[in-house]
Amino acid sequence: MSKKLLVDVDCGVDDAQAIMMALASPNVEILGITCVHGNTTVENVCKNVLRVLQCCNKLEIPVFKGAAKPINGNNINAGHFHGQDGLGDVPDPNAPGLDLVQEENAVSAMIRIVSENPGKISLVATAPLTNLALAVKMDPSLPSKLRGLYIMGGNTESRGNTTVVGEFNFVADSEAAYIVLNEYQCPTYLACWEFTCYNKLPWEFCDAWLAQDTDKSRFMARIFHYSIEASKTERLQKELVAGAGFISCDSYAMAAAIDDSFIIEKDQYPVSVELNGTHTRGMMIVDTIGFLKKTHEAFILKKVDMEKFKEMMMAALK
Repeated sequence: MSKKLLVDVDCGVDDAQAIMMALASPNVEILGITCVHGNTTVENVCKNVLRVLQCCNKLEIPVFKGAAKPINGNNINAGHFHGQDGLGDVPDPNAPGLDLVQEENAVSAMIRIVSENPGKISLVATAPLTNLALAVKMDPSLPSKLRGLYIMGGNTESRGNTTVVGEFNFVADSEAAYIVLNEYQCPTYLACWEFTCYNKLPWEFCDAWLAQDTDKSRFMARIFHYSIEASKTERLQKELVAGAGFISCDSYAMAAAIDDSFIIEKDQYPVSVELNGTHTRGMMIVDTIGFLKKTHEAFILKKVDMEKFKEMMMAALK
């Protein structure tokens, strides 16, 4: 039985890795990819998704353009890590044109696709959550039709990578993260920043991963070079929790959506997002006591099957 996925991305390099992992999984069907601002502009995100699909011979998967900016406030980007275009600033003369992007907006496409497949779709969100927040405001019944929601975002130990205590996706649209964590009452799985750091891969694995003799691995080596160099800088070394290594943040949320047995250990708590603090805006709140009086609890990933993860990563570039 195939798993139906809808994927919402701000296609930087790790989003590309997550998409390629899903495309390589035999039991997965991606019904659409929705694009949002984040690592780069939403136009670049659309281009990047099309480049990834072209590399994998999957251009038939529909791509939808969504929100160009957060609900409240100004755009931030992650050009210092992903390159200004989101995929390492590598020229790609054969990149597909934006005319391949669907005319339908990402938010209405999300509502439509989920409504056409009630109870069957896992939504994987590896970007600022603007599209998801707008979708639930347009259709409050949307979360009840989802099989599950898998988010890369937030943090559990107030170790920031964008602000002092904030993770990029939740800082990039804090209002959207607040809306999603409070209004999506479906099974929700969170791959948070510190978790990805504790479950990182060694750089030796990355070398072997990129050394596979395939067009996909050569594509990944080109677009990933910028980020590999960036991750060795002093600034990015300070961001990493628990030492250096290869972290494909978005791929953890994707792996959890693809294979339930990937998750070995998880916490279950009500969560929310701080919107006001001078330093804490965008920080995820984990309510271990019950102060929030919330009935809905999210699953926070703690330990995962790293051997399975390696296999899925390797398969992505085969």
